[in-house]
Amino acid sequence: MIGPDRAAAPQPVERQLWLVRHGATDWAESGRHTGRTDVPLNETGREQAVTLGDRLRGRRFGLVLTSPLSRASDTARLAGFLDAEVDDDLSEWDYGDVEGMRTDEIRERLPGWTIWRGPWSGGEAIEDVAARADRVLARARSVDDDVLLFSHGHLLRVLAARWLRLEPAAGGMLALSTATISLLGWERETPVIERWNEACGA
Repeated sequence: MIGPDRAAAPQPVERQLWLVRHGATDWAESGRHTGRTDVPLNETGREQAVTLGDRLRGRRFGLVLTSPLSRASDTARLAGFLDAEVDDDLSEWDYGDVEGMRTDEIRERLPGWTIWRGPWSGGEAIEDVAARADRVLARARSVDDDVLLFSHGHLLRVLAARWLRLEPAAGGMLALSTATISLLGWERETPVIERWNEACGA
């Protein structure tokens, strides 16, 4: 028989992983693949970052990380997270030879191309992006509190797929807009998406 003290023991707190995709840029608004090119936030993106800060205000995080690219790090700064730590693993997918191009332009050369299937000439294979996402997740899980990440659309989609213990290409089913908050958590011992692609922009 389980004694009353043991039966009433509190359950461990389930830590959450908060994901923020950076605010708008001119390239994002025109559908251009923006990997390692350091395209800045535009005026709308800067306003969105402030609004994101309003949404996150009052939350406590044991760790706040940001991509080194300015569109993410400036979103963190304008949202009020001045001490966000740069983590290179949160950089966007390196698109290689298709950097700066729209999907329709890429498909003129490579019919049926998607980022999820490749090819990734001159850039990162999906397995390499997944390895970076896995390192970020391992770091987040080592923190005994909620964690906040400022990053990019494709990287965060891969990261969410890996959180769910899925193949990285499953991120292709998780559309993610700029200036959004998503929340990864738990249902008992199962990793789940608690909230996805919540618009918080101006």
